[in-house]
Amino acid sequence: MLDYEKKFEGKMIAGVDEAGRGPLAGPVVCAAVIMPMGEKDIIEGVNDSKKLTEKKREVLYEQIKAKALAYAIVEVDERTIDEINILNATKFGMKGAVEKLGVTPEVVLIDAVKIDIELPQENIIKGDALSYNIAAASILAKVYRDRLMKQLDEKYPDYQFAKHKGYGTKLHIELLKKFGKSPIHRESFIKNFIQSA
Repeated sequence: MLDYEKKFEGKMIAGVDEAGRGPLAGPVVCAAVIMPMGEKDIIEGVNDSKKLTEKKREVLYEQIKAKALAYAIVEVDERTIDEINILNATKFGMKGAVEKLGVTPEVVLIDAVKIDIELPQENIIKGDALSYNIAAASILAKVYRDRLMKQLDEKYPDYQFAKHKGYGTKLHIELLKKFGKSPIHRESFIKNFIQSA
């Protein structure tokens, strides 16, 4: 998890990742984080958020926020996703998160995509499993988004967002067909499932 960090040893490194590129509903959430890299500062258990249990992610989320030199989380809503497509919405959110850090990193490590910033960047395929800072960003984005979807579940209880977080599960698609779209559904993602979208 620290190979890329060692490559840029001595530099202030930001990790950037997203959660929610695939769901049919809700925003894509992008996070940027600068973690301290001293030996005693490394938080044990930080890994690709998809490899961790929800309980473990929740614990790490609080530890990362407490220890980070800087972090920022940006939501890009479903209307923007429909207007500019999910890849561009993700890049827009990632750029916004880096700009919102309040501290200028010397290098930016990003999971998979290249973004339009004037800072040195390294785009790493499966970066959330290879870089400590990207993994930390992936946890921030994932936990923030999951909590948000649980709140939206209370607003739109018919769709059971707390269960599937907006992803295209069998249950979600059945409820979508039954109730039609909600204000937080991505029209460009659901047109294959309901006629009126």
